[in-house]
Amino acid sequence: MGISYKKLWHLLIDKNMTKSDLQRAAKLSWGTLARMNRGENIGTDTLLRICQVMECDFNGILEVTIENAEQKRENNLETAR
Repeated sequence: MGISYKKLWHLLIDKNMTKSDLQRAAKLSWGTLARMNRGENIGTDTLLRICQVMECDFNGILEVTIENAEQKRENNLETAR
């Protein structure tokens, strides 16, 4: 399982905002943005601040990705072709 913030990155584009704009508005550290860029977990308090700035709920900024070992292997094989 993992987390994807692709929805947030698309929402930023839709709202004509940069990651720096988000960082300032939601009072995020650069380390938090780096973790998000890598698809890592961040705290719910941070997610709530982002949601407040972006005027949405969690569903609007992230999605949980479920990929088991077999799916990863198949995806790696397809990519190698």
